[in-house]
Amino acid sequence: MTEPRLHHVNCQSAAGPHRMAYWLWGDAQAPQVVVCVHGLSRQGRDFDVLARRLVDAAGGTLRVACPDVVGRGHSDWLRDPSLYQLPTYASDMLVLLTALDAAAPVAWFDWVGTSMGGLIGMAVCGTPHLPLPAPVRRLVLNDVGPVIQWQALQRIGSYLGQGGRYDTLQHAADAMAAISVGFGPHSREQWLALSQPMVRALPEGGFALHYDPAIAQPLRALRQEDAAQGEAALWALYDQIRAETLLLRGTESDLLSHETALAMTQRGPRARLIEIPGVGHAPTLVTPQQVNPLVDFLLHEERKHEKPGERGG
Repeated sequence: MTEPRLHHVNCQSAAGPHRMAYWLWGDAQAPQVVVCVHGLSRQGRDFDVLARRLVDAAGGTLRVACPDVVGRGHSDWLRDPSLYQLPTYASDMLVLLTALDAAAPVAWFDWVGTSMGGLIGMAVCGTPHLPLPAPVRRLVLNDVGPVIQWQALQRIGSYLGQGGRYDTLQHAADAMAAISVGFGPHSREQWLALSQPMVRALPEGGFALHYDPAIAQPLRALRQEDAAQGEAALWALYDQIRAETLLLRGTESDLLSHETALAMTQRGPRARLIEIPGVGHAPTLVTPQQVNPLVDFLLHEERKHEKPGERGG
């Protein structure tokens, strides 16, 4: 079975240097690269199922990079929690993209972003004249858009950073399931696979969540009027995106409304919308119903009326 390799890149923030971890799947020399970026409290192993499917479908001739965004997983924790925000994350991703291109020249990147990872993708793809080493060809936004519902932010803020110590992995998995009902139904095996990378073993025994609890501080400091003002900036980023875009939305999502999703099909890159029934925020990309459309979009669909690289990020 294909397994990823753990790597790190050295990044810089206003508080000094830090390392960001990423999981690399497939052929380390492949010119086509898919970057998969997780949600606010998650980590790069969320994409294990999708990464294996993509590498298999490409016959191994593909690189899939799944970073642990700083403060999560195997990445460093920032000394200044106020920097756990989009500009830091986007800057780190530029370092990652440059490192991947330096390891082996990249013809183009594709981007899969869940929730926060989608916002980072919008920043990378929608910022004009960003010094990308290669164009972003295709973009998948998983249950996120320029308008984020305030009630969803309040819900996430109610539990983010609140995890304590868990006696067993199952105890931790059960606790995460209680706050993750929006992920939709999963088998016991699927949920344990999603949960295991979410915890770290403690020296004294038991487990704790993998992330820095301080990642919650910027969210808790956010006011509703600040979020509303940020919508205009996010729409401006979205409208500048030139990558082909696929938008996934859970039909029960409380973060991405159906109205916002429809608006995203009419402006900017005019995303193609797929709604996943019986799922809220956010689809976990572990079932065939959710994974197959992404594999088709990223690997199998012919691009119409364009040459490769013509729609850069």
